[in-house]
Amino acid sequence: MGPQRVPKDDPRVQLLGEVDELNAFLGCAVSSASDSEIAEVVAAVQSTLFALGAEIAAIGSDRANSVPKITQKQVQELEQAIDRYNSQLPPLRRFILPGGTACAAVLHIARAVCRRAERTAVALSRSYEINAFVLPYLNRLSDLLFVLARLANAKAGAADREWKP
Repeated sequence: MGPQRVPKDDPRVQLLGEVDELNAFLGCAVSSASDSEIAEVVAAVQSTLFALGAEIAAIGSDRANSVPKITQKQVQELEQAIDRYNSQLPPLRRFILPGGTACAAVLHIARAVCRRAERTAVALSRSYEINAFVLPYLNRLSDLLFVLARLANAKAGAADREWKP
Protein backbone atom coordinates (compact mmCIF):
# COMPACT_ATOMS: atom_id res chain seq x y z
CA MET A 1 0.00 0.00 0.00
CA GLY A 2 3.06 2.15 0.01
CA PRO A 3 3.65 5.29 2.02
CA GLN A 4 0.10 6.64 1.65
CA ARG A 5 -2.29 6.22 4.55
CA VAL A 6 -5.37 4.12 3.97
CA PRO A 7 -8.40 3.65 6.20
CA LYS A 8 -8.55 0.54 8.38
CA ASP A 9 -11.66 -0.56 6.49
CA ASP A 10 -9.98 -0.38 3.07
CA PRO A 11 -10.62 -3.74 1.38
CA ARG A 12 -6.85 -4.27 0.99
CA VAL A 13 -6.35 -3.92 4.74
CA GLN A 14 -9.35 -6.17 5.39
CA LEU A 15 -7.97 -8.90 3.10
CA LEU A 16 -4.49 -8.58 4.59
CA GLY A 17 -5.96 -9.11 8.05
CA GLU A 18 -7.90 -12.17 6.93
CA VAL A 19 -4.87 -13.72 5.23
CA ASP A 20 -2.87 -13.03 8.41
CA GLU A 21 -5.60 -14.65 10.53
CA LEU A 22 -5.63 -17.64 8.19
CA ASN A 23 -1.86 -17.94 8.46
CA ALA A 24 -2.06 -17.82 12.26
CA PHE A 25 -4.59 -20.66 12.34
CA LEU A 26 -2.38 -22.64 9.99
CA GLY A 27 0.46 -22.14 12.45
CA CYS A 28 -1.76 -23.71 15.12
CA ALA A 29 -2.48 -26.60 12.75
CA VAL A 30 1.23 -27.19 12.17
CA SER A 31 1.86 -27.09 15.93
CA SER A 32 -0.89 -29.62 16.62
CA ALA A 33 -0.29 -31.93 13.64
CA SER A 34 0.78 -35.42 14.61
CA ASP A 35 1.47 -36.24 10.96
CA SER A 36 4.66 -34.74 9.50
CA GLU A 37 3.37 -34.76 5.91
CA ILE A 38 0.33 -32.67 6.85
CA ALA A 39 2.56 -30.31 8.84
CA GLU A 40 4.91 -29.89 5.86
CA VAL A 41 2.08 -29.18 3.41
CA VAL A 42 0.52 -26.62 5.74
CA ALA A 43 3.88 -24.96 6.45
CA ALA A 44 4.46 -24.59 2.70
CA VAL A 45 1.04 -22.97 2.35
CA GLN A 46 2.00 -20.54 5.13
CA SER A 47 4.98 -19.35 3.10
CA THR A 48 2.80 -18.84 0.05
CA LEU A 49 0.28 -16.90 2.11
CA PHE A 50 3.05 -14.62 3.35
CA ALA A 51 3.91 -13.85 -0.28
CA LEU A 52 0.20 -13.36 -1.03
CA GLY A 53 0.11 -10.79 1.78
CA ALA A 54 2.96 -8.87 0.15
CA GLU A 55 1.12 -9.00 -3.17
CA ILE A 56 -2.06 -7.65 -1.57
CA ALA A 57 -0.16 -4.90 0.25
CA ALA A 58 1.36 -3.77 -3.05
CA ILE A 59 -1.96 -3.47 -4.91
CA GLY A 60 -2.38 0.06 -6.20
CA SER A 61 1.19 1.06 -5.39
CA ASP A 62 4.34 1.54 -7.44
CA ARG A 63 5.65 -1.73 -5.91
CA ALA A 64 2.85 -3.83 -7.46
CA ASN A 65 5.09 -5.18 -10.24
CA SER A 66 8.07 -5.96 -8.02
CA VAL A 67 6.55 -8.39 -5.50
CA PRO A 68 6.12 -12.15 -6.03
CA LYS A 69 2.72 -13.11 -7.44
CA ILE A 70 0.47 -16.13 -7.00
CA THR A 71 0.78 -18.22 -10.16
CA GLN A 72 -1.28 -20.72 -12.10
CA LYS A 73 1.30 -23.34 -11.12
CA GLN A 74 0.56 -22.75 -7.43
CA VAL A 75 -3.17 -23.19 -8.08
CA GLN A 76 -2.46 -26.41 -9.98
CA GLU A 77 -0.28 -27.68 -7.12
CA LEU A 78 -3.21 -27.19 -4.74
CA GLU A 79 -5.48 -29.10 -7.11
CA GLN A 80 -2.98 -31.95 -7.35
CA ALA A 81 -2.66 -32.09 -3.57
CA ILE A 82 -6.46 -32.16 -3.21
CA ASP A 83 -6.67 -35.10 -5.61
CA ARG A 84 -3.74 -36.95 -3.98
CA TYR A 85 -5.05 -36.65 -0.42
CA ASN A 86 -8.71 -37.08 -1.30
CA SER A 87 -7.86 -40.42 -2.93
CA GLN A 88 -6.68 -41.64 0.49
CA LEU A 89 -10.07 -40.93 2.08
CA PRO A 90 -13.39 -42.71 1.99
CA PRO A 91 -15.96 -40.93 -0.18
CA LEU A 92 -18.25 -38.48 1.55
CA ARG A 93 -21.80 -39.72 1.95
CA ARG A 94 -23.03 -36.89 4.20
CA PHE A 95 -21.95 -33.46 5.24
CA ILE A 96 -19.43 -33.55 8.05
CA LEU A 97 -19.22 -31.35 11.11
CA PRO A 98 -15.95 -29.60 11.93
CA GLY A 99 -14.00 -31.38 14.63
CA GLY A 100 -12.15 -34.55 15.37
CA THR A 101 -8.51 -34.15 16.32
CA ALA A 102 -7.15 -30.79 17.45
CA CYS A 103 -5.31 -30.43 14.14
CA ALA A 104 -8.43 -31.23 12.10
CA ALA A 105 -10.52 -28.78 14.13
CA VAL A 106 -8.01 -25.98 13.52
CA LEU A 107 -7.84 -26.85 9.81
CA HIS A 108 -11.64 -26.52 9.66
CA ILE A 109 -11.39 -23.07 11.27
CA ALA A 110 -8.68 -22.15 8.77
CA ARG A 111 -10.95 -23.35 5.94
CA ALA A 112 -13.74 -21.04 7.13
CA VAL A 113 -11.33 -18.09 7.42
CA CYS A 114 -9.99 -18.88 3.94
CA ARG A 115 -13.50 -18.77 2.50
CA ARG A 116 -14.06 -15.38 4.17
CA ALA A 117 -10.77 -14.15 2.70
CA GLU A 118 -11.94 -15.33 -0.72
CA ARG A 119 -15.17 -13.33 -0.36
CA THR A 120 -13.17 -10.27 0.67
CA ALA A 121 -10.87 -10.75 -2.35
CA VAL A 122 -13.95 -10.77 -4.58
CA ALA A 123 -15.03 -7.46 -3.04
CA LEU A 124 -11.50 -6.10 -3.44
CA SER A 125 -11.51 -7.05 -7.13
CA ARG A 126 -14.43 -4.66 -7.65
CA SER A 127 -12.28 -1.71 -6.60
CA TYR A 128 -8.77 -2.76 -7.60
CA GLU A 129 -7.19 -4.84 -10.31
CA ILE A 130 -5.91 -8.01 -8.67
CA ASN A 131 -3.87 -10.91 -9.95
CA ALA A 132 -6.17 -13.36 -11.75
CA PHE A 133 -4.82 -16.29 -9.70
CA VAL A 134 -5.56 -14.90 -6.22
CA LEU A 135 -9.23 -15.93 -6.26
CA PRO A 136 -8.66 -19.45 -7.62
CA TYR A 137 -5.80 -19.92 -5.15
CA LEU A 138 -7.96 -19.04 -2.16
CA ASN A 139 -10.82 -21.15 -3.51
CA ARG A 140 -8.66 -24.23 -4.00
CA LEU A 141 -6.87 -23.65 -0.71
CA SER A 142 -10.13 -23.81 1.22
CA ASP A 143 -10.87 -27.14 -0.46
CA LEU A 144 -7.39 -28.43 0.39
CA LEU A 145 -7.84 -27.43 4.03
CA PHE A 146 -11.11 -29.40 4.15
CA VAL A 147 -9.39 -32.47 2.70
CA LEU A 148 -6.42 -32.08 5.07
CA ALA A 149 -8.78 -31.85 8.05
CA ARG A 150 -10.37 -35.13 7.00
CA LEU A 151 -6.93 -36.64 6.40
CA ALA A 152 -5.70 -35.55 9.83
CA ASN A 153 -8.66 -37.35 11.38
CA ALA A 154 -8.15 -40.45 9.25
CA LYS A 155 -4.43 -40.71 10.03
CA ALA A 156 -5.16 -40.34 13.75
CA GLY A 157 -7.93 -42.96 13.62
CA ALA A 158 -10.62 -40.40 14.42
CA ALA A 159 -13.85 -40.64 12.45
CA ASP A 160 -15.32 -37.60 10.75
CA ARG A 161 -18.48 -36.51 12.58
CA GLU A 162 -21.32 -36.75 10.11
CA TRP A 163 -24.19 -34.30 10.16
CA LYS A 164 -27.45 -35.97 11.02
CA PRO A 165 -30.46 -33.88 10.00
